Amino acid sequence: MRVQALIVRILKQFIHDKRTLALMFVAPILILYMMSLVFSGGSSLAKIGLVNVPAILSENLAKQGASVTSYSAEEAKSEIESSQIDAVISFNGSVPSIQLEGSNPASSKTVIMLLQKAIQQISPVPNAVTPQITYLYGTDKLEAFDNLGPVFVGFFAFFFVFLIAGVSFLKERTSGTLERLLATPLKRWEIVAGYVLGFGIFTMLQASLIAWFATQVLGLMLVGSFWFVLLITLLMSLTALTLGIFLSTFANTEFQMIQFIPLVIVPQIFLSGLFNMDNMAQWMQWLSKIMPLTYGAEALKNIMIRGKGWDAIALNVYVLLALSLFFMAANVLALRKHRKI
Repeated sequence: MRVQALIVRILKQFIHDKRTLALMFVAPILILYMMSLVFSGGSSLAKIGLVNVPAILSENLAKQGASVTSYSAEEAKSEIESSQIDAVISFNGSVPSIQLEGSNPASSKTVIMLLQKAIQQISPVPNAVTPQITYLYGTDKLEAFDNLGPVFVGFFAFFFVFLIAGVSFLKERTSGTLERLLATPLKRWEIVAGYVLGFGIFTMLQASLIAWFATQVLGLMLVGSFWFVLLITLLMSLTALTLGIFLSTFANTEFQMIQFIPLVIVPQIFLSGLFNMDNMAQWMQWLSKIMPLTYGAEALKNIMIRGKGWDAIALNVYVLLALSLFFMAANVLALRKHRKI
C-alpha cells in the first residue's frame, strides 16, 4: 500500500505539471518532425554557373543532376562571390577551367565529380581532358570540420550562456534577491542593465575563450580577422544572455528552465546552416530568419572561411544587437510580473 501511495503521488505530480508532460510527449514528436523535414528534403543540387561553355557539356551536366545557369563573366563572378552558386565553369581554349566557391568541401567534391562524368560522356578516353581547378574560398585541404566549425563555435557560445544565465537569474528570483531589489528605488531598466552587465563580464570571458580555443588550439580555418570572430561570438553570447534571463521569468525551477531547450535551442541547430536549407520547405527557411544562431553562424563562416570583412557581416551584427535590445526591453516589461515600481 505504501508503494501504491507513492506511485499515485508521482502520477498526480506529473499530471499537474503540464510542462513536464509537454517535455515528455510533445517535445520528442516536435524534434522528430523537424528531423524528418531536414533529412528528407532530398539531396542538394550542385549549382553551377557556365561561361561560354559548349551546349553539349551543359546538357551533360544537367543530365548528371546539376543545376546549370549561363552567365556572363561578370555575372558569374558576382554570383560566386556572394555564394549563390557552387562553381563557375569556363573554357581556356579547349581546356575547361572550374572555379569552386570552396567554403563547403562536400559541394566542391560533388561539382568536380559531375564535371568529370560530363567530360567522360564527351571524351571517353580517361584523363583526356583535365580541368584546371581553382578555389575562390578555402583550399582542396578544407575539411568538413572547418566548414561546420563556425556553426559549432556560435552554437556553444549561445547554448551554455543561455542555460547558465537563465538558471542563475532564476536563483536570484527564487532566493528573494530580485524582490528585495524591486523594493529599492532602482528602476526596472536599471536592474536589467545591472544583471546583463554583471553576467556579461563572465560572458565576455567565455566567448573570448571559445573563439581563441577554436582558432588557435583546434586550428579551425581563419582567413579573416580574429577580432571579427570575437565580435560575433560576443554578440551571440549577449543575445543568449538576454534571452535566457527573459525566459527564466516564466520558470519556477531549474528543471523548468531546462525545458525551454527543446523549443529554443534544438530548432536553431537544425536551421542555423548546419544542414543545407535549399531543399527544405519554404516556411522552414523563413523560420530560420528569426533564429539568432543563423546570423551568428553565417557571419562566422564569412569571416573564418571566406575571409570577408565588415561589409559582409554588418547586417548580422545589427540583427544580433537588435535581438539583444529587444530581449532586454522584454525583460524590463517582464519584471512587472513581480512588482510594479
